[in-house]
Amino acid sequence: MAKKKEVQEAPKDNVLDAIKMLAKERGIDEEELITAVENGIVTAYRREFSGTYIIETVGAEIDRETGEIYVYQLKEVVDEVEDPTNEVSLEEAREVDPDVELGDSLEFGLDVKELGRLAATAAKSAISQKVRTAEFKRINDEFSGKIGELTSGIIVRKDAKNIYVDIDHAEAVLPRNGQMKGDSYEVNKTMKFLVLKVEEHNDRPSITVSRTDANLVRKLFELEIPEVKSGEVIIKGISREAGSRSKVAVYSRDENIDAKGSCVGPRGQRVQEIMNELNGEKIDIIDWSDDDALFISEALQPAKAIRVDTEITTRPDGTSDRYAKVIVPDQQFNLAIGRQGQNVRLAAKLTGYKIDIKRESDEASEATQAVIGNFEVVEATEEEA
Repeated sequence: MAKKKEVQEAPKDNVLDAIKMLAKERGIDEEELITAVENGIVTAYRREFSGTYIIETVGAEIDRETGEIYVYQLKEVVDEVEDPTNEVSLEEAREVDPDVELGDSLEFGLDVKELGRLAATAAKSAISQKVRTAEFKRINDEFSGKIGELTSGIIVRKDAKNIYVDIDHAEAVLPRNGQMKGDSYEVNKTMKFLVLKVEEHNDRPSITVSRTDANLVRKLFELEIPEVKSGEVIIKGISREAGSRSKVAVYSRDENIDAKGSCVGPRGQRVQEIMNELNGEKIDIIDWSDDDALFISEALQPAKAIRVDTEITTRPDGTSDRYAKVIVPDQQFNLAIGRQGQNVRLAAKLTGYKIDIKRESDEASEATQAVIGNFEVVEATEEEA
């Protein structure tokens, strides 16, 4: 058991107040941070005075009430001193503590002023590393369970590539590919984000969030629509071009609940709330069906299909290609395709089919030509006979 000697006091410079403030700002356990500072001081001695003190025998303590710092070295009480750095004679030890016995360890205070500028820098580095480690552990523990979930955050700063967001006293990064076109990322603005991942980057904890991921739409539906949150209405699929348009396929477990109506809400209020959060992104709510032709027809809304023909071909490797030919009224052809092909592109992504849109008149012309072709073949056969 160690017998303690009164050790020298280092200037505290409000170190305890600084630690408490840092712990509060970073959301780190105060005791854990104090221990990190103590270890940092020991590490500084290790680097500055290696060869003078044996690492294991040097320690540091910070008084939890006054903030006073004590740095000490443990020396073993021996009958005959062979290593003055780490041993002290029984006679000398009893001058400090009359009750000390052979084999005990006694603390001898070290002059903290000897730490010097280099040691102070080393201590700062060690403490910073401990803070980063503790901060990463806190952030990882707190946010690893929130991956794929919705969170609110405040824009704090931005640079040429990234937007930086404060979420629950942790800084998250919104990379360029997660930024939605049309969004205004003004400092101090509060927005909703999807948590994508938590990792360590450049020795710092890093949370990556997104505004473009399709699951952001899913989570907003869960937030705004009680039937989706309860599981009575299921989102079967989402295709999205962030900032422009999304198609959401929904299905009701209960035949008495209108899935699409629940999502739209009275006078369209529910879906409008989601669109407002997405800066006016248009959302088409689609009734899902296990009938592929019917589902494709629904997915092409607002266009109305006259007929949908589907075909599935299987490759030698077991994978399959899904094709659909959709006939629409001539006047709805452009509506079915959408601006720059967006409507049919989103419908294809939602249904998993490659979709070919045909005008009704073109389909009729092709059918007529096929009949004429067959008739010509029959005539030629009869002439040959």
